[in-house]
Amino acid sequence: MLFICYPKCTTCVKARNWLTENKIEFEERNIKENNPSYEELKKFYKKSGLPLKRFFNTSGILYKEMGLKDKLPNMSEEEMLKLLSTDGMLVKRPIAVSGDTVLVGFKESEWEKLKK
Repeated sequence: MLFICYPKCTTCVKARNWLTENKIEFEERNIKENNPSYEELKKFYKKSGLPLKRFFNTSGILYKEMGLKDKLPNMSEEEMLKLLSTDGMLVKRPIAVSGDTVLVGFKESEWEKLKK
């Protein structure tokens, strides 16, 4: 399983601890140092079944500085994916990728499906 996170993010720390406690093996990737590419994000988005807006870190400083709350509704899917691939701080984290399962953000009830 691929675990994409930002080590200083408290939610990511909670998710990492949860994975460890549940003995789920994972490869960790720092989103700030190694942001998902356009192609990876496109794949994650399709597999997740989530609206693309859910991939944005809406509480992040960069999101707010760029005024994305007002810009996203007028952007195409391709424009949003390209924007997300420019900076890991724009991407909601953590992201768990396991087979056909892609989880964005940490909700323990959703992450239970990783135990199977």
